[in-house]
Amino acid sequence: MNEVLLVYAVVLLLAWPLGRYVALIHASTPTPLDRVFGPLEHVVYRAMGIDPAARMGWAAYGKAMLELHLVIALIAFAILMLQGWLPLNPDGIPGMDWDLALHTTAAFITNTNQQHYGGQAQLSYFAQLFAVVAMQVITPAAGIAALVAILRTLLGPERAQVRTASGEVAVGHFYVDLVRTIVRLLLPLAFVTALLLAWQGVPSTFEGARLVQPLDESAIAEQRIPVGPVAPMVAIKQLGTNGGGWYGANSAVPMENPTPVSNLVETVAILLIPVALVVTAAYLTGQRRLALSIFAVMLVLSASLTGLTIWSENQPNAAFVGIAAEGPNLEGKEVRFGATATALWGSLTTQTSNGSVNGMHDSFNPPGGLATLMGMFINATFGGVGVGLINYLLFLLLAAFLGSLMVGRSPEFLGRPIEAKEMKLISIALLLQPLLILSLTAVAVTVPGLAQTSNPGFHGLSQVLYEYTSAYANNGSGFEGLGDDTPWWNLSCALALILARFIPILAPLAIAATMAGKRVAPTTSGSLNVATPTFAVLTLGVILMFALLSFFPALALGPVAEQLGLAP
Repeated sequence: MNEVLLVYAVVLLLAWPLGRYVALIHASTPTPLDRVFGPLEHVVYRAMGIDPAARMGWAAYGKAMLELHLVIALIAFAILMLQGWLPLNPDGIPGMDWDLALHTTAAFITNTNQQHYGGQAQLSYFAQLFAVVAMQVITPAAGIAALVAILRTLLGPERAQVRTASGEVAVGHFYVDLVRTIVRLLLPLAFVTALLLAWQGVPSTFEGARLVQPLDESAIAEQRIPVGPVAPMVAIKQLGTNGGGWYGANSAVPMENPTPVSNLVETVAILLIPVALVVTAAYLTGQRRLALSIFAVMLVLSASLTGLTIWSENQPNAAFVGIAAEGPNLEGKEVRFGATATALWGSLTTQTSNGSVNGMHDSFNPPGGLATLMGMFINATFGGVGVGLINYLLFLLLAAFLGSLMVGRSPEFLGRPIEAKEMKLISIALLLQPLLILSLTAVAVTVPGLAQTSNPGFHGLSQVLYEYTSAYANNGSGFEGLGDDTPWWNLSCALALILARFIPILAPLAIAATMAGKRVAPTTSGSLNVATPTFAVLTLGVILMFALLSFFPALALGPVAEQLGLAP
């Protein structure tokens, strides 16, 4: 349990100064950082033909984001298909099939990193660096940029509003927010983290696979150990809630996560930026009491899900009852980490849409599997870099709408009315999740042979449900046990990945702009105060009710039924 407290303590100690630093990065007035990073950024702006002084409305901001992602996706798809002909391929790895390349591109362009391939065997160094790692830097930066635009527009003071040349409410400049996030935050932080991991023994080389002789006397004359520039990729995939991994088994592989120190660094990196962004919201908008209530709700959800997962994995595995000494469930776990550290990682990685793993979630006891699914259903317990807090703001607006109606007031948020247009956008962004996940799951388990599950019955349903939930939550982790490198899985997951990434970003962006364009009503005794403990409890209730009402039947047929079936 000490390791759990240590991780949370380190995250909280680092998140406060980091959050203030991110707020400084995106300050609307000149800062000392401009003298350090400004010259490099202006070179980038000139190369891209960008006027950093221009301002964008929400539609132009969203269009710029979509255009950039489309161009990068096309380049990445081409690299994955043609990697056998490209340099930095010492092991002679051929190009991917089109459907796998499409899914891989969709997974990484959406900050999800869902892998239907083995990275060490199916990607060249060129593809890893110039397709995968490049997207692992750009996509979390885009999520942070979108969050910053929404915060400054929705929660910022009315006097700070800026209009575009056409008279629209300006939400910022996408490329300025993106470049600042990459240059001033992600690259320096990833550089330090990569150095720490390389210090602990994570490979960082461009040499080909190493050939070694096994120590035991076996029929194998030599073993091929894939290496490569692993440390830089692991650093950014953890910090950017990208997930994925250089190796197929991810951070359970000693080459990717060799020591207790590296495990601590990687676990802290999962939570660091998502927690820091709540602090950023406080300092960027001035809404410190609201940010504190948001943090409190997120921390309660995080502690609850983490506690359930750790308790579950410290219970015996039902498969070994009566044939082994009682102890924690160590199936699918690295003994060097143990049940608690693996359960902690599994809980945090699904709370934050990180998706990296240091153990096999398919081997978790049913309550542990349920907790990881709930983390992704909620998708706002700190959540992914940028998008987690955006998702929470959607629930916040929904809670403000319901809370106002419950006490007989006209729905409002910070003095601005919540009207039909905003509620339609909120409904689309929130209801797309159960509609898409449950529809695809139903098709996969109904058509014989489509799901390719390794387990029948309740656990097989959980495997399918988890895969689509992971895709929708921009998470990327998997129960596995699926034959997922098939046209059905690659194309259906690609659909979930794309829709789940961009609609829940664009809808709140539009809501923020429309709300900001409305007149603010004077604060009175009848105004709804969204920065109180009472409203925080209401928001927590709305989040839990939405997740449970949407997915309880699926959970009842999956992990709940599986647990009841194991009961003596």
